[in-house]
Amino acid sequence: MVRLAAAGRSETVPSVVRYTETPPARVVSLNLCADQLLLALADRGQIASLSPLSRDEDYSFLAGLVDDLPVNGGTGEEILVGEADLVLSGRYGTRVKRELLERHGVELMVLDPWRDIAGGREQLRAVAARLGHPERGAALAAEIEAALARTRGIARRPATALVLYRRGYVPGERSLVGELLGHMGLQPMQARLGLPQGGLVRLEQLVMDPPDFVVMDEADARAIDNGTAFLVHPALARVLPPERRLFLSDRLTICGGPSTPAAIEALAAEVRAKVNGER
Repeated sequence: MVRLAAAGRSETVPSVVRYTETPPARVVSLNLCADQLLLALADRGQIASLSPLSRDEDYSFLAGLVDDLPVNGGTGEEILVGEADLVLSGRYGTRVKRELLERHGVELMVLDPWRDIAGGREQLRAVAARLGHPERGAALAAEIEAALARTRGIARRPATALVLYRRGYVPGERSLVGELLGHMGLQPMQARLGLPQGGLVRLEQLVMDPPDFVVMDEADARAIDNGTAFLVHPALARVLPPERRLFLSDRLTICGGPSTPAAIEALAAEVRAKVNGER
């Protein structure tokens, strides 16, 4: 039986299969974002294994904490043999594994990506409660709220901002980084570009109608392949030079959770320096 989030609540709240009240003793994570929550909210002894990406320092915010923990191969069969009593899984890319585990009665918590702070806060509390440590979820939620309180409305002038990824991909207006930009006083640009739900923006369109600032990973400021070549095109560099680029590491924003306070502070530092001109 699947216990779905109640009507009106964010889809970020995990759906749960075979929910029990006893805190699990052997928990397995199947993706990077589940890794981060498990590392932040569980006892070390509860962690049976993490996904392979948990040790990748380019993507995993908590990569430095996993050296002594097992890494799984991500197969449902391996998890069944290991007798996990709870599996944390992402919503996307693991359907076949999830179905196998469900057929064998393994409890699953299926985690959606964070689209906003409110939904993320509910996810934190739900996962922490299931792991038997509700106070840890509350503490992390409070840390996020404190970072938000320090950065509310910090932009000193009206300005538009656009999150921009490789190949010119633009996320929709409803995203975690988009919410943070609005929280700090910047205006979204997607609707003006005709991309309120996200999509690929043409280079010519950006050059003719650039935002005041773009948000991007500093690692993408170098052309290493066709995807990053878009971001360093000379025409784009002329209208969006470094002082109009707010650098925010993907490592801080790929997953919502323990990295979110650091993401808020890092983005705020860029806004203060480049939007406000503070030294």
